[in-house]
Amino acid sequence: MADYSINIFLDDEKLKGLESVGLADKVMTIDGKKVIKVEMSQKEQKKLVKGFAGLSFDATNACVLPAEAETKLFNIVKDMKTLDVMKFAIMKLYNPLAGKAPRSAMR
Repeated sequence: MADYSINIFLDDEKLKGLESVGLADKVMTIDGKKVIKVEMSQKEQKKLVKGFAGLSFDATNACVLPAEAETKLFNIVKDMKTLDVMKFAIMKLYNPLAGKAPRSAMR
């Protein structure tokens, strides 16, 4: 089991999308809401915390990404037809240069 996870809450459209790619068995219920958990390592978690200011984790070490990032992650899960996507997804979600001035502006 991974150290951390990302909860993606599902509406009817997302649920149908998961069913169409054979991931319906990965759906669970948390607080009465349908959700999938995408697991990640501590290293990936640290990158996400750097990339998304204010990202917080609950007692189970789970977080919810901002809407745009959550949509990207959900689409990656659906396209790859697996929840084991963080090694690939972290490159799409984490921008190490976010908030830094371009080098030419630093001179």
